[in-house]
Order: sequence, then C-alpha cells, then structure tokens
Amino acid sequence: MAAKKQIPLRLSEKLYNDIASWAEDDFRSVNGQIEYLLTECVKQRRKNGGYVGKDIDAPPDLDVEEFE
Repeated sequence: MAAKKQIPLRLSEKLYNDIASWAEDDFRSVNGQIEYLLTECVKQRRKNGGYVGKDIDAPPDLDVEEFE
C-alpha cells in the first residue's frame, strides 16, 4: 500500500458536521469520507475532463459570513 500524505485541512463547523453526518450514513470516518469524495471528483474529471457538477464552484446556499 502506498504511503499516504498528511495535510492540514480547515473546515467550517457546519461543513464538518455535514460531512460527519454523511460519513456516518455511509459507515465511514470523516477522513475516509473526505478521501472518498475527493477520489470520486478526480475520477469524474479524468473521465470527461469536467467536474462532477457544472456549478461545483458556486457557493452553496449558505450565508457568505460563514466563510469569512
């Protein structure tokens, strides 16, 4: 198994809680869920040269203040 890189990652509390809830639904750790989501995005980009969604860079329907 290839060595894994460790990186610091800062998430808003809301995003962390959303990912944690999703991870629990999928029986994964938060770290495992983030790795899974990133892997799927990279596979999709390699497959068709595009992102998972056309609006992936659009901010979610959240208050802008949460990200400042």
